[in-house]
Amino acid sequence: MHPSPPSPAAATPWQDDLQAARAGDCLALERVLTRSRQDLRRYAEHHCVVNDVEDAVQESLFTASRKLADLRQLESFTSWLFRIVKRECNRLKRGWRSLRQEELTEDIAGPCAHAPAGLAQDLAAALESLPPHYREIILLRDVQGLTIGELADTLSLTREATKARLHRARALAREYLQD
Repeated sequence: MHPSPPSPAAATPWQDDLQAARAGDCLALERVLTRSRQDLRRYAEHHCVVNDVEDAVQESLFTASRKLADLRQLESFTSWLFRIVKRECNRLKRGWRSLRQEELTEDIAGPCAHAPAGLAQDLAAALESLPPHYREIILLRDVQGLTIGELADTLSLTREATKARLHRARALAREYLQD
């Protein structure tokens, strides 16, 4: 059903394209994304609202093209790509439900659920009070839902430094909210 890299015993054009795309070869990246598009679309049709399928696929391919160089194990490319499209489908569902003021179900609630308006203003003020590097890590983790590994890769930090920065950022935000 989906393009999975064959066994590591024999290099294939698929693996070669993945390696080249990760190394920055634009033509190889185009071949990888083109080859993955139909499978992503089929997967998105099961996870997205019908009108959002193409948007989710496009955004997922764009994200994959930007972050492929950060993927450590090419063997996990397909599952990584499917996770990206599923996350995008859920983001679009949250947006539509929020716009229609409908309740968010647990399956698409995402990393942060809706809070009362007063709390939202307080949180915005707390985030605004943080230095930019602390604000960035909180937004990436708690709003965009990146994992510690993804944060570390995005911010070019070790996992330990990422955890420490996130802890310090949350502590400063908590301090602000308690005052």
